[in-house]
Amino acid sequence: MKKVIVHSDLNHCYAQIEEMKNPSLRSIPMAVGGSEEKRNGIILAKNDLAKACGIKTGESLREAFRKCPSLLIIHPNYDDYIYYMEKVKDIYRKYTDEVESFGLDEAWFDLSHSQTLYGDGIELARKIQQEVYRTYGLKVSMGVSFNKIFAKLGSDLDKNMGFSIIDESNFKEVVWPLPVSDLLMVGRHTALKLEAMGIYTIKDLATYDGFKLTKRFGKIGGELWRFANGLDESPVKRVGHAREIKSVGNSKTLLHDIDSFIQLYEVFRVLSECIAARLREIHKQGYVVSIYLRGNDLSGMTRQIKMNRPTNLASDILKCAYRLARRHFDFDRPLRSVGIQLSQLVGEVYDPISLFENEESRPKQKALEETIEEVREMYGPQACQMASVLLHRELTDFDPKHTHTVHPIGFYCG
Repeated sequence: MKKVIVHSDLNHCYAQIEEMKNPSLRSIPMAVGGSEEKRNGIILAKNDLAKACGIKTGESLREAFRKCPSLLIIHPNYDDYIYYMEKVKDIYRKYTDEVESFGLDEAWFDLSHSQTLYGDGIELARKIQQEVYRTYGLKVSMGVSFNKIFAKLGSDLDKNMGFSIIDESNFKEVVWPLPVSDLLMVGRHTALKLEAMGIYTIKDLATYDGFKLTKRFGKIGGELWRFANGLDESPVKRVGHAREIKSVGNSKTLLHDIDSFIQLYEVFRVLSECIAARLREIHKQGYVVSIYLRGNDLSGMTRQIKMNRPTNLASDILKCAYRLARRHFDFDRPLRSVGIQLSQLVGEVYDPISLFENEESRPKQKALEETIEEVREMYGPQACQMASVLLHRELTDFDPKHTHTVHPIGFYCG
């Protein structure tokens, strides 16, 4: 049976849904973004007219208005976006139970076995694409291939309701000339490392010595080599299959730029407390603390450190995050947004090794943090706070645990 895996991408998801709700928005430059006054003002998605003005996803509203003074900003309506994207995926589920979400606006679905009932899988994918457009007026680009990696590459080839087929006979002509950074799991930093080895295209990666890649990058090196050669065999997960949580993090675009470690420490404190509370809710601990610092010039920096024991204590997370910032950042530019993430998660375990100098303080610290969280859940996030946080109210007056922003693009890049 022919393998037919489809990757779908609802391009400019938020903007498309806003245009669907209000068709008049199609005739003016429009973008979905945050509040300029509260400085969580970045472009989350834009329509075609805004794109023609040079508006880019992720840039600040101020920069966007410099490019296009008449730009209309729509505040995000996340409930609507989640609702309509589930409706789109419900169409996929009419034809297969193998539907795997990849973020809010992307999904893989496997039509291989559906061919028994509906005929050729490629033609069925075209039919599904048209059904989405007829039903909701939403343009979905699709890539069809014999594996998930090439299917995703295919959906990226033509963003305007494109339909690309990558099969065993043409993948070397279609895929191999592409930049290696186009391959899934190759982020900016990995791409730079590969380029330093003379690997610029996917063909360069595919024809490189796989053993040397594994030696240089570990397990991921071998996986990337297999991806480039069309050897990915990962299945599309079935409907109802719970995706394993691999990391927990929060970020914040600040009300005003910060220019001192004192300010950064208090913002980190709020983020750390949120992450720790979320980890305890799912009974997880993590080994690796990562930080993200974004300057007012829009340049970003990520750093991480692995602890010798897993934790879900805010005090541990804060200590590691702050240590990373002091070690790798010198405030050569003010910071506009910051983030913390804990990864390499494991179940809650008991370990007598402590990050604290006083062994007896660890269970007391855990009990203290759990009590504070109980008070906040009962009376609100401002009910119990450190006095130092109150000194920087304009920076710390936010509740990341209950006000997540669903980003259409990844916050942390590899």
